[in-house]
Amino acid sequence: MKENVLKIKYPDDILLSLKESKEEFEEEARYLLALKLYELGKISSGKAAKIAGVSRTGFLLRLGRYKVSPFQVEMEEILEEAGGDDK
Repeated sequence: MKENVLKIKYPDDILLSLKESKEEFEEEARYLLALKLYELGKISSGKAAKIAGVSRTGFLLRLGRYKVSPFQVEMEEILEEAGGDDK
């Protein structure tokens, strides 16, 4: 499968203010892009992990740091299922 490359410009001083190396910042930026696309339901956890450059398990385990659920289910669906069990 063909892969594309995304380039994002950012100022050097952002590294100083975040106290991160270039590698740390770029790794985190890749993860956050993947996380947001996953959170919005646009991609699967497997594709998100591939974008982030980590294993699927590693991606899912790290979601908690950002208060994102690994379960891509709407609250309405959960409530509907919970209500359905009572009948």
